[in-house]
Amino acid sequence: MTKIKVIIPAYNEADSIAKVINDIPNTVEEIIVVNNNSSDATEVNAKKAGATVLTENNKGYGYACLKGLNYIKKQGEKPDIIVFLDGDYSDYPEELTKIIDPILNNNIDLVIGSRVKELREDGSMTLPQIFGNWLASSLMRLLFKAKFTDLGPFRAIKYKKLLELDMQDKTYGWTVEMQLKAIKQNLTYTEVPVNYRNRIGVSKVSGTIKGAIFAGAKILVWIFKYSIKK
Repeated sequence: MTKIKVIIPAYNEADSIAKVINDIPNTVEEIIVVNNNSSDATEVNAKKAGATVLTENNKGYGYACLKGLNYIKKQGEKPDIIVFLDGDYSDYPEELTKIIDPILNNNIDLVIGSRVKELREDGSMTLPQIFGNWLASSLMRLLFKAKFTDLGPFRAIKYKKLLELDMQDKTYGWTVEMQLKAIKQNLTYTEVPVNYRNRIGVSKVSGTIKGAIFAGAKILVWIFKYSIKK
């Protein structure tokens, strides 16, 4: 039986985290919520919903993801697939089954949930997010002949392949780093269209000008760093 673990970075997601956990299919072996220095009841609500909760006091999306991975590395029996999912309920956790399907049935290494326009709720992505995704995807297509259209956080990857990527980014560059390294290491990848809705609460990235600018800068730095390495 395929072993699947889910990692959910969460910063002040008390109102949404239980909804996310409860909607994840029960075929998942373990749901790992990484409480990223929250000041609300994220940790308590995640535990009540049945998740394993880790604490990462260094704020940053990448810090939280790496905390989850380090926890899994110390376990005896390793998973086959890791799924990353946000804790704000903007994704539809029940769509995890179609996210992992290309891995199970077509032996794909990495699957990105693509937030296509026709499946997005109005207002669920800000203009800076939409532009940033377009720019990053266009640059990856131009510089690396990649076929990505999104940097969506809802994604699945074979655990062994993820370890080989040697992920490093501690903040907003985590998603694009994974995709760039997947290209560089010739991983097979695909995208699956997913539904996307308005998140619960305020975005920590796109909800602020500072966050949007910083995230955009990190993404561009990773892309140009890899274009020089080619």
